[in-house]
Amino acid sequence: MPHHAFTGGVKPGGLTTSTEIRILLCYLLSRVSGPLSRQEIENALVGQQLVNYFELADALSYLCEKGHVICTEDLYTVSKSGRNLADTLETDLPRTVRETAVNTVISMQAYARKKAQYHTRHTPCANGFTVHCAIEDLGQTIFSLDLYMPDESSARAAEARFAEQGGEIFTDLLNRLSGI
Repeated sequence: MPHHAFTGGVKPGGLTTSTEIRILLCYLLSRVSGPLSRQEIENALVGQQLVNYFELADALSYLCEKGHVICTEDLYTVSKSGRNLADTLETDLPRTVRETAVNTVISMQAYARKKAQYHTRHTPCANGFTVHCAIEDLGQTIFSLDLYMPDESSARAAEARFAEQGGEIFTDLLNRLSGI
């Protein structure tokens, strides 16, 4: 009989047994590129209300102890035995849970890459704020833009929007300026 997990903070359809949570962790680590930090795992699984925080911590500890997951400097990777476990038992998990977990991590990784390239800041100026937006690649600024915003709330909103859509803004402006 599977050990039933704590379900506090888990939305309907989330995982309710320790075994399911362990399988999901192996599945997640085997399907994403590169190792994941504990914070990334927590954000994906607890943040999406797929598992309970305490059950997640217990499952990670158990999987590391058994050698299915390897933790090096707070970065988790799946071992060969963990990958085999995930491949064999993935269909024991609801497809929506598997997809939500993997898609959340992929989105977080994409955001982290953008954040490393897209830089914003706002500074007070006469009657408002100047928002500086820049895209850097290989240590060089490839695009920068300064905007006037009437208040700090608008400045913060512009920064957030640039962090989300800076690439599209750059591409649109480049196309308009080059006539393509």
